[in-house]
Amino acid sequence: MTTTTPSRAFVPFPTLIGDIGGTNARFALVPDETGRVIRFPTVLTADFATIDDAIAAVLPPDVTPHSAVLALAGPIQGDRVPLTNCHWVVEPKRMIARFGIDEVILLNDFEALSLSLPALAGDDLVSIGSGAPLANAAQVVVGPGTGLGAAALIHANGAWLPVPGEGGHIDLAPVSARDFAIWPHIERPHQQTDPFARIEGETLLCGSGLLRLYRAVASANGVAPRFDDPSGITAAAIERSDAVAEEALELFCVHLGRLAGNLALVFMARGGVFLAGGIAAKIAPFLAESGFREAFIDKVPHGALMDRMPTSVVVHPEPALAGITAYARHPDLFGVVTEGRRWHK
Repeated sequence: MTTTTPSRAFVPFPTLIGDIGGTNARFALVPDETGRVIRFPTVLTADFATIDDAIAAVLPPDVTPHSAVLALAGPIQGDRVPLTNCHWVVEPKRMIARFGIDEVILLNDFEALSLSLPALAGDDLVSIGSGAPLANAAQVVVGPGTGLGAAALIHANGAWLPVPGEGGHIDLAPVSARDFAIWPHIERPHQQTDPFARIEGETLLCGSGLLRLYRAVASANGVAPRFDDPSGITAAAIERSDAVAEEALELFCVHLGRLAGNLALVFMARGGVFLAGGIAAKIAPFLAESGFREAFIDKVPHGALMDRMPTSVVVHPEPALAGITAYARHPDLFGVVTEGRRWHK
């Protein structure tokens, strides 16, 4: 039987919350339904052998959370949950034993981020193109970072229902003549040698993916690459100081638009499509001038429908933590399925 969150008493306070990505881990403490959220310093996952060690480093010695709600980058199955782009393995039973926590709930990282979408507005967002959201309509969030995350949020029976998934691993395909020229030069991950092996979203639409695109453009142009890290490519593209870097970031935006548009069609996201994560926030001005929106809309015969769907960049500094906080304080507003993802003493 599916277990959902029927009442506010479902998550006992104080609640340790966390957003665990491939590179960074962010933790905070929700003291109760109204008190100020206590944020702890962000830590690098590479600096700690386990998530438990990271929690021990940030959690004050006089604080004992009664519950923990943690968002992880990867699918959640079983009592040992490895992260997709990180060496950590989350073991809730060990966490309960070590810290004396009453219960632990694990969410997908973009599932948690989706919980923040109904409350985002104003300075939390940068609009890309036109379109206006419909109240209580489906929403989609996509985010390139260490990997590529995606989730949807559906409103039904008076509650918001997050739909986690692994949308970052759906296929990408060449569309334009330039795509077809560049495609053979793209390095395949996972030690693939087949030149016809599929290319997934995460192959190109993440930090290392931008580097792959840049190297592919350079190779197709017959020139040596100048940069060997995504930040250098991004800076040169934004400054318009390197043509190869600029084209690579433009292609990044176009492919992101196509993938986001595909997900928008799947979920009929008339409540909006949101681009989250540090990469999207950093390149927001470039995104606005790129072919992202045109690629998003280019879904014949549904171009007019797509044009009515708004697209925005999330610039809130910690949207996943905001989403978990909203869930911890008002679980009755969210239909979060916890079967197989909730552990207790």
